[in-house]
Amino acid sequence: MYTETGTHGSNGEVRGIISPIDSTTEEEQSLRLQLERQVERAFLSAGQALMELRDRRLYRSTHRTFEEYCRDRFGYSRDAAYLKISATVVYENLQKFLPTIGRQIPMPTNERQLRFLAKAELEPAVQADVWQQAVEQAGNKIPSGRIVKDVVDRIRERTKVPNPYHIGEICILLPKDNPDLRGKAGYWGVVSHVGEYSCTLQTWDGDYTVKIEQMKSLKLLDEDCQFMQQLCVRLRQLHQVASRDSSVDWLLQGLGKQAKPYLSSLQAKLLATVEREYKIEWRQQK
Repeated sequence: MYTETGTHGSNGEVRGIISPIDSTTEEEQSLRLQLERQVERAFLSAGQALMELRDRRLYRSTHRTFEEYCRDRFGYSRDAAYLKISATVVYENLQKFLPTIGRQIPMPTNERQLRFLAKAELEPAVQADVWQQAVEQAGNKIPSGRIVKDVVDRIRERTKVPNPYHIGEICILLPKDNPDLRGKAGYWGVVSHVGEYSCTLQTWDGDYTVKIEQMKSLKLLDEDCQFMQQLCVRLRQLHQVASRDSSVDWLLQGLGKQAKPYLSSLQAKLLATVEREYKIEWRQQK
């Protein structure tokens, strides 16, 4: 709390100066601490709620996908929604694996502080070690996202991190500094090979072998992955038609960047029409 102390101006008026000297009662201090913790952990509650909405598919009466639901209901992009969920998982791992004997380690207060830790795909115990090191690097205060990233990078340099992807998974390309991926930003594809530090991704126009940091999983359900796998086969078959009209390429490029496990009614009709035009037979696999 603040109070005013008086000083006299040249005309004799008393001017107020704000001074932080008022004390608070123990009850008020307790209430303040309780409210501060609510503010700090708001992101945790949001992530937990989003996780349950996604896992139980409680959006299905109004929306076909979790992505559409989050955008329409909360104004969240897919990345924003999944960042909140991932940050919640990491926070819960920190609660479980951080040492609590002898001293209290500051906990994260927003998902941005955990962004790089969530993306690193580290084991829960390693996540706790990263956070503890980041806190120490920040002078035993809550570290910024940049400090956490620095610690993650150091650990990944000296620790062999298992490739988190698996065959059949649907991912999008992140070109970053890879000149071979220029113009391919946002292309989605199917993981066809998993190496030690890289994967091969099948997209509508070819196969690309990329480092694990140059791709991102869409984290789809198995049935959605199967749909995307079949769609990829259909698009690749069209791309292999040497005599195709240039308008077909517009369709291929559009669908090749639409990382969603469904087609609109018009898109489905257009794709089927083009396949008939070039006598491509397609039977949906079960």
